[in-house]
Amino acid sequence: MENKTLKILHVINSLATGGAEKLILDSLLIYKSEGLEVDLFLLNGVSSPFLNELEKNDIKIIKSKYKSVYNPLHILEISPLMKQYDMVHVHLFPSLYWVGLAKILNRNKTLLLYTEHNTSNRRRSNYILKITDKLIYKVYNKIITISPEVDKNLQDYLKFSKHNFQLIPNGVNLEKIRCAKPFRKNLLLENDDVCIIQVSSFRPQKDQNTLVKSLQYLPENFKVLLVGDGPLRSEIEENVRKYKLEKRVIFLGIRSDIPQLLKMADLVVLSSFYEGLSLSSIEGMASGKPFLASDVPGLHNIVNGAGILFPQGDSKTLSEEILKLINDEVYYKTISERVVERASNFDIKLMVENYIQIYEELVESNF
Repeated sequence: MENKTLKILHVINSLATGGAEKLILDSLLIYKSEGLEVDLFLLNGVSSPFLNELEKNDIKIIKSKYKSVYNPLHILEISPLMKQYDMVHVHLFPSLYWVGLAKILNRNKTLLLYTEHNTSNRRRSNYILKITDKLIYKVYNKIITISPEVDKNLQDYLKFSKHNFQLIPNGVNLEKIRCAKPFRKNLLLENDDVCIIQVSSFRPQKDQNTLVKSLQYLPENFKVLLVGDGPLRSEIEENVRKYKLEKRVIFLGIRSDIPQLLKMADLVVLSSFYEGLSLSSIEGMASGKPFLASDVPGLHNIVNGAGILFPQGDSKTLSEEILKLINDEVYYKTISERVVERASNFDIKLMVENYIQIYEELVESNF
Protein backbone atom coordinates (compact mmCIF):
# COMPACT_ATOMS: atom_id res chain seq x y z
CA MET A 1 0.00 0.00 0.00
CA GLU A 2 3.00 2.35 0.44
CA ASN A 3 3.26 3.19 -3.28
CA LYS A 4 -0.45 3.32 -4.04
CA THR A 5 -2.62 6.38 -3.61
CA LEU A 6 -6.08 5.21 -2.62
CA LYS A 7 -8.95 6.72 -4.62
CA ILE A 8 -12.11 7.03 -2.53
CA LEU A 9 -15.50 8.30 -3.69
CA HIS A 10 -17.83 9.53 -0.94
CA VAL A 11 -21.54 9.47 -1.76
CA ILE A 12 -24.22 11.32 0.22
CA ASN A 13 -27.69 12.70 -0.49
CA SER A 14 -26.69 16.37 -0.27
CA LEU A 15 -24.69 18.82 1.81
CA ALA A 16 -27.71 20.41 3.45
CA THR A 17 -27.73 20.74 7.22
CA GLY A 18 -27.13 17.59 9.27
CA GLY A 19 -24.54 15.65 11.22
CA ALA A 20 -23.47 13.33 8.41
CA GLU A 21 -23.20 16.29 6.04
CA LYS A 22 -21.06 18.23 8.54
CA LEU A 23 -18.86 15.16 8.90
CA ILE A 24 -18.22 15.15 5.14
CA LEU A 25 -17.36 18.84 5.21
CA ASP A 26 -14.87 18.46 8.05
CA SER A 27 -13.26 15.18 7.04
CA LEU A 28 -12.58 15.29 3.29
CA LEU A 29 -9.70 17.75 3.53
CA ILE A 30 -8.14 15.71 6.32
CA TYR A 31 -8.30 12.57 4.15
CA LYS A 32 -6.58 14.48 1.38
CA SER A 33 -3.86 15.76 3.74
CA GLU A 34 -3.23 12.13 4.70
CA GLY A 35 -2.44 11.25 1.07
CA LEU A 36 -5.77 9.91 -0.20
CA GLU A 37 -7.49 11.03 -3.40
CA VAL A 38 -11.06 11.79 -2.31
CA ASP A 39 -13.98 12.94 -4.46
CA LEU A 40 -17.62 13.55 -3.54
CA PHE A 41 -20.84 12.59 -5.37
CA LEU A 42 -24.07 14.36 -4.36
CA LEU A 43 -27.52 13.05 -5.26
CA ASN A 44 -28.72 16.62 -4.80
CA GLY A 45 -26.17 19.34 -5.45
CA VAL A 46 -28.35 22.26 -4.35
CA SER A 47 -26.40 25.18 -2.94
CA SER A 48 -25.91 25.25 0.84
CA PRO A 49 -23.41 26.78 3.30
CA PHE A 50 -21.68 23.40 3.72
CA LEU A 51 -21.39 22.91 -0.05
CA ASN A 52 -20.26 26.49 -0.59
CA GLU A 53 -17.53 26.07 2.01
CA LEU A 54 -16.32 22.79 0.53
CA GLU A 55 -16.26 24.21 -3.00
CA LYS A 56 -13.68 26.77 -1.87
CA ASN A 57 -11.25 23.90 -1.33
CA ASP A 58 -9.59 21.57 -3.82
CA ILE A 59 -12.10 18.70 -3.63
CA LYS A 60 -13.76 17.34 -6.78
CA ILE A 61 -17.55 17.48 -6.34
CA ILE A 62 -19.79 15.61 -8.77
CA LYS A 63 -23.45 16.68 -8.74
CA SER A 64 -26.24 14.48 -10.04
CA LYS A 65 -28.34 15.85 -12.88
CA TYR A 66 -31.50 14.50 -11.20
CA LYS A 67 -33.29 16.71 -8.66
CA SER A 68 -34.86 14.12 -6.37
CA VAL A 69 -32.64 11.97 -4.15
CA TYR A 70 -35.26 9.23 -4.54
CA ASN A 71 -34.90 8.98 -8.34
CA PRO A 72 -33.60 5.46 -9.16
CA LEU A 73 -31.87 6.85 -12.26
CA HIS A 74 -29.04 7.82 -9.91
CA ILE A 75 -27.97 4.18 -10.36
CA LEU A 76 -27.07 4.94 -14.00
CA GLU A 77 -24.83 7.82 -12.92
CA ILE A 78 -23.17 6.00 -10.06
CA SER A 79 -22.39 2.74 -11.85
CA PRO A 80 -19.71 4.02 -14.28
CA LEU A 81 -18.23 6.28 -11.58
CA MET A 82 -17.66 3.38 -9.22
CA LYS A 83 -15.18 1.71 -11.56
CA GLN A 84 -12.82 4.69 -11.26
CA TYR A 85 -12.25 4.22 -7.51
CA ASP A 86 -10.74 1.71 -5.11
CA MET A 87 -13.67 2.16 -2.79
CA VAL A 88 -17.02 3.94 -2.54
CA HIS A 89 -17.86 5.22 0.95
CA VAL A 90 -21.61 5.81 1.33
CA HIS A 91 -23.59 7.83 3.85
CA LEU A 92 -27.36 7.86 4.50
CA PHE A 93 -30.46 6.44 2.79
CA PRO A 94 -31.30 6.44 -0.14
CA SER A 95 -27.65 6.72 -1.22
CA LEU A 96 -27.29 3.37 0.54
CA TYR A 97 -29.71 1.78 -1.93
CA TRP A 98 -28.59 3.42 -5.16
CA VAL A 99 -24.92 2.52 -4.71
CA GLY A 100 -25.78 -1.01 -3.55
CA LEU A 101 -28.11 -1.58 -6.50
CA ALA A 102 -25.51 -0.19 -8.93
CA LYS A 103 -23.10 -2.85 -7.75
CA ILE A 104 -25.70 -5.64 -7.91
CA LEU A 105 -27.08 -4.75 -11.35
CA ASN A 106 -23.70 -4.19 -12.99
CA ARG A 107 -21.73 -6.84 -11.11
CA ASN A 108 -19.28 -4.12 -10.17
CA LYS A 109 -16.32 -5.28 -8.08
CA THR A 110 -15.55 -1.92 -6.46
CA LEU A 111 -15.33 -2.17 -2.67
CA LEU A 112 -18.23 -0.60 -0.78
CA LEU A 113 -18.27 0.81 2.74
CA TYR A 114 -21.35 2.23 4.47
CA THR A 115 -21.51 4.37 7.59
CA GLU A 116 -24.70 3.92 9.60
CA HIS A 117 -25.42 7.28 11.26
CA ASN A 118 -28.81 6.56 12.87
CA THR A 119 -29.95 4.50 15.83
CA SER A 120 -33.15 3.54 14.02
CA ASN A 121 -35.37 4.39 11.05
CA ARG A 122 -38.88 3.72 9.76
CA ARG A 123 -37.72 1.05 7.29
CA ARG A 124 -36.99 -1.34 10.15
CA SER A 125 -40.68 -1.60 11.05
CA ASN A 126 -41.78 -2.42 7.48
CA TYR A 127 -41.75 -6.13 6.57
CA ILE A 128 -41.00 -5.62 2.86
CA LEU A 129 -38.27 -3.06 3.49
CA LYS A 130 -36.66 -5.35 6.05
CA ILE A 131 -36.10 -7.86 3.24
CA THR A 132 -34.71 -5.28 0.79
CA ASP A 133 -32.59 -3.72 3.53
CA LYS A 134 -30.84 -7.02 4.23
CA LEU A 135 -30.24 -7.55 0.52
CA ILE A 136 -28.68 -4.10 0.09
CA TYR A 137 -26.61 -4.07 3.29
CA LYS A 138 -25.19 -7.48 2.34
CA VAL A 139 -23.57 -5.95 -0.75
CA TYR A 140 -21.32 -3.73 1.39
CA ASN A 141 -17.88 -5.03 2.30
CA LYS A 142 -17.92 -3.30 5.67
CA ILE A 143 -20.56 -1.47 7.70
CA ILE A 144 -19.33 1.20 10.08
CA THR A 145 -21.45 2.12 13.10
CA ILE A 146 -20.90 5.36 14.99
CA SER A 147 -21.96 4.53 18.55
CA PRO A 148 -22.64 1.46 20.76
CA GLU A 149 -26.41 1.98 20.41
CA VAL A 150 -26.22 2.21 16.62
CA ASP A 151 -23.96 -0.85 16.52
CA LYS A 152 -26.21 -3.04 18.68
CA ASN A 153 -29.46 -2.00 17.00
CA LEU A 154 -28.15 -2.58 13.48
CA GLN A 155 -26.57 -5.93 14.33
CA ASP A 156 -29.79 -7.07 15.99
CA TYR A 157 -31.76 -5.94 12.94
CA LEU A 158 -29.59 -7.41 10.18
CA LYS A 159 -28.31 -10.49 12.06
CA PHE A 160 -25.13 -10.56 9.96
CA SER A 161 -21.80 -11.87 11.19
CA LYS A 162 -20.05 -9.51 13.61
CA HIS A 163 -17.16 -9.35 11.12
CA ASN A 164 -19.36 -7.24 8.83
CA PHE A 165 -19.40 -4.40 11.36
CA GLN A 166 -16.91 -2.03 12.94
CA LEU A 167 -17.56 0.71 15.46
CA ILE A 168 -15.83 4.03 14.70
CA PRO A 169 -17.20 7.00 16.68
CA ASN A 170 -17.77 10.18 14.70
CA GLY A 171 -15.43 13.07 15.38
CA VAL A 172 -15.37 16.83 15.17
CA ASN A 173 -12.68 19.38 14.40
CA LEU A 174 -11.80 20.17 18.00
CA GLU A 175 -9.00 22.54 17.06
CA LYS A 176 -11.36 24.69 15.00
CA ILE A 177 -13.73 25.01 17.94
CA ARG A 178 -10.96 25.71 20.46
CA CYS A 179 -9.55 28.50 18.29
CA ALA A 180 -12.89 30.12 17.43
CA LYS A 181 -13.46 33.62 18.78
CA PRO A 182 -16.96 34.22 20.18
CA PHE A 183 -19.28 36.71 18.54
CA ARG A 184 -20.20 39.70 20.65
CA LYS A 185 -23.47 38.88 22.37
CA ASN A 186 -24.94 42.30 21.54
CA LEU A 187 -24.90 41.39 17.84
CA LEU A 188 -27.98 39.25 18.50
CA LEU A 189 -29.07 39.84 22.10
CA GLU A 190 -28.68 42.19 25.04
CA ASN A 191 -25.48 41.86 27.02
CA ASP A 192 -27.35 40.83 30.19
CA ASP A 193 -29.35 38.11 28.40
CA VAL A 194 -28.67 34.45 29.15
CA CYS A 195 -28.08 32.84 25.77
CA ILE A 196 -29.12 29.21 25.22
CA ILE A 197 -28.35 27.62 21.86
CA GLN A 198 -29.49 24.44 20.10
CA VAL A 199 -27.85 23.40 16.82
CA SER A 200 -29.94 20.81 14.98
CA SER A 201 -32.06 20.31 11.90
CA PHE A 202 -35.80 20.80 12.24
CA ARG A 203 -36.80 17.15 12.00
CA PRO A 204 -39.08 15.07 14.26
CA GLN A 205 -36.22 13.49 16.22
CA LYS A 206 -34.73 16.84 17.33
CA ASP A 207 -37.69 18.12 19.41
CA GLN A 208 -36.78 21.81 19.62
CA ASN A 209 -40.21 22.29 21.14
CA THR A 210 -39.06 21.03 24.55
CA LEU A 211 -36.38 23.72 24.72
CA VAL A 212 -38.80 26.40 23.52
CA LYS A 213 -41.35 25.43 26.18
CA SER A 214 -38.71 25.58 28.92
CA LEU A 215 -38.58 29.37 28.45
CA GLN A 216 -42.04 29.59 30.05
CA TYR A 217 -40.41 28.66 33.38
CA LEU A 218 -37.40 30.96 33.01
CA PRO A 219 -36.89 34.71 33.51
CA GLU A 220 -37.51 37.07 30.59
CA ASN A 221 -33.80 37.62 29.92
CA PHE A 222 -33.27 33.94 29.05
CA LYS A 223 -33.21 33.71 25.25
CA VAL A 224 -32.89 30.79 22.81
CA LEU A 225 -31.01 30.65 19.51
CA LEU A 226 -32.14 27.86 17.17
CA VAL A 227 -29.61 27.06 14.45
CA GLY A 228 -30.61 24.89 11.48
CA ASP A 229 -33.45 24.34 9.06
CA GLY A 230 -35.78 21.56 7.99
CA PRO A 231 -39.38 20.49 7.37
CA LEU A 232 -40.63 21.20 10.91
CA ARG A 233 -39.27 24.73 11.23
CA SER A 234 -42.64 26.35 10.45
CA GLU A 235 -44.29 24.19 13.11
CA ILE A 236 -41.78 25.31 15.75
CA GLU A 237 -42.21 28.93 14.65
CA GLU A 238 -45.96 28.55 15.11
CA ASN A 239 -45.43 27.14 18.62
CA VAL A 240 -43.21 30.10 19.47
CA ARG A 241 -46.07 32.41 18.52
CA LYS A 242 -48.53 30.24 20.45
CA TYR A 243 -46.45 30.52 23.63
CA LYS A 244 -45.91 34.28 22.98
CA LEU A 245 -42.14 33.85 22.93
CA GLU A 246 -41.38 35.69 19.68
CA LYS A 247 -38.97 38.09 21.43
CA ARG A 248 -37.13 35.26 23.19
CA VAL A 249 -36.53 32.72 20.39
CA ILE A 250 -34.36 33.60 17.40
CA PHE A 251 -34.23 31.37 14.31
CA LEU A 252 -30.80 31.66 12.68
CA GLY A 253 -31.21 29.13 9.85
CA ILE A 254 -28.26 27.19 8.46
CA ARG A 255 -24.94 28.69 9.53
CA SER A 256 -21.29 27.97 8.79
CA ASP A 257 -20.06 29.86 11.87
CA ILE A 258 -21.25 27.39 14.51
CA PRO A 259 -18.07 27.51 16.65
CA GLN A 260 -18.33 31.30 17.08
CA LEU A 261 -22.02 31.02 18.02
CA LEU A 262 -21.33 28.25 20.54
CA LYS A 263 -18.56 30.29 22.13
CA MET A 264 -20.95 33.25 22.45
CA ALA A 265 -23.68 31.22 24.17
CA ASP A 266 -23.94 30.63 27.91
CA LEU A 267 -25.47 27.15 27.62
CA VAL A 268 -25.82 24.52 24.90
CA VAL A 269 -28.86 22.22 24.71
CA LEU A 270 -29.89 19.24 22.57
CA SER A 271 -33.41 18.00 23.34
CA SER A 272 -33.64 15.10 20.84
CA PHE A 273 -35.86 12.03 20.99
CA TYR A 274 -32.85 9.94 19.92
CA GLU A 275 -29.48 10.31 18.18
CA GLY A 276 -26.88 8.18 16.42
CA LEU A 277 -23.75 9.90 17.60
CA SER A 278 -24.52 13.58 17.62
CA LEU A 279 -21.81 15.83 16.24
CA SER A 280 -23.76 18.79 17.62
CA SER A 281 -23.42 17.37 21.12
CA ILE A 282 -19.66 16.93 20.76
CA GLU A 283 -19.24 20.42 19.29
CA GLY A 284 -21.36 21.82 22.09
CA MET A 285 -19.21 20.17 24.74
CA ALA A 286 -15.99 21.17 23.00
CA SER A 287 -17.07 24.83 23.15
CA GLY A 288 -16.45 24.85 26.89
CA LYS A 289 -20.02 25.77 27.76
CA PRO A 290 -22.23 23.56 29.96
CA PHE A 291 -24.08 21.04 27.81
CA LEU A 292 -27.58 19.75 28.58
CA ALA A 293 -29.17 16.86 26.67
CA SER A 294 -32.21 14.63 26.83
CA ASP A 295 -31.48 11.25 28.38
CA VAL A 296 -32.00 9.16 25.24
CA PRO A 297 -30.09 6.62 23.11
CA GLY A 298 -27.17 8.24 21.33
CA LEU A 299 -26.82 10.99 23.94
CA HIS A 300 -26.76 9.14 27.27
CA ASN A 301 -23.37 7.48 26.77
CA ILE A 302 -21.74 10.64 25.45
CA VAL A 303 -23.08 13.03 28.07
CA ASN A 304 -23.45 10.90 31.20
CA GLY A 305 -20.87 11.84 33.83
CA ALA A 306 -19.89 15.02 32.00
CA GLY A 307 -22.85 17.21 31.01
CA ILE A 308 -26.41 17.35 32.31
CA LEU A 309 -29.07 14.80 31.30
CA PHE A 310 -32.79 15.53 31.67
CA PRO A 311 -35.86 13.34 30.92
CA GLN A 312 -36.81 13.56 27.25
CA GLY A 313 -39.62 16.06 26.68
CA ASP A 314 -39.49 17.39 30.27
CA SER A 315 -39.24 21.14 29.73
CA LYS A 316 -39.81 21.90 33.44
CA THR A 317 -36.83 19.82 34.58
CA LEU A 318 -34.75 21.33 31.78
CA SER A 319 -35.55 24.83 33.02
CA GLU A 320 -34.60 23.84 36.59
CA GLU A 321 -31.24 22.50 35.41
CA ILE A 322 -30.62 25.69 33.42
CA LEU A 323 -31.32 27.86 36.46
CA LYS A 324 -29.09 25.73 38.66
CA LEU A 325 -26.17 26.22 36.28
CA ILE A 326 -26.66 29.97 35.89
CA ASN A 327 -27.10 30.56 39.63
CA ASP A 328 -24.09 28.48 40.76
CA GLU A 329 -20.77 29.64 39.34
CA VAL A 330 -18.80 26.72 40.80
CA TYR A 331 -21.25 24.18 39.37
CA TYR A 332 -21.17 26.00 35.99
CA LYS A 333 -17.38 25.86 35.90
CA THR A 334 -17.28 22.20 36.95
CA ILE A 335 -19.68 21.10 34.19
CA SER A 336 -17.82 23.23 31.63
CA GLU A 337 -14.52 21.51 32.45
CA ARG A 338 -16.08 18.04 32.38
CA VAL A 339 -17.66 18.44 28.95
CA VAL A 340 -14.45 19.75 27.39
CA GLU A 341 -12.58 16.72 28.69
CA ARG A 342 -15.28 14.37 27.35
CA ALA A 343 -15.23 16.02 23.91
CA SER A 344 -11.49 15.36 23.64
CA ASN A 345 -12.33 11.67 23.03
CA PHE A 346 -13.99 12.55 19.72
CA ASP A 347 -11.28 14.27 17.68
CA ILE A 348 -11.97 13.99 13.94
CA LYS A 349 -8.30 13.22 13.28
CA LEU A 350 -8.62 9.99 15.27
CA MET A 351 -11.78 9.09 13.34
CA VAL A 352 -10.01 9.66 10.00
CA GLU A 353 -7.07 7.48 11.08
CA ASN A 354 -9.47 4.64 11.89
CA TYR A 355 -11.23 4.94 8.54
CA ILE A 356 -7.96 4.99 6.61
CA GLN A 357 -6.93 1.80 8.37
CA ILE A 358 -10.20 0.16 7.25
CA TYR A 359 -9.73 1.41 3.67
CA GLU A 360 -6.22 -0.04 3.51
CA GLU A 361 -7.20 -3.37 5.05
CA LEU A 362 -10.11 -3.85 2.64
CA VAL A 363 -8.07 -2.93 -0.43
CA GLU A 364 -5.18 -5.19 0.61
CA SER A 365 -7.54 -8.13 1.20
CA ASN A 366 -9.08 -7.57 -2.24
CA PHE A 367 -5.80 -8.04 -4.10
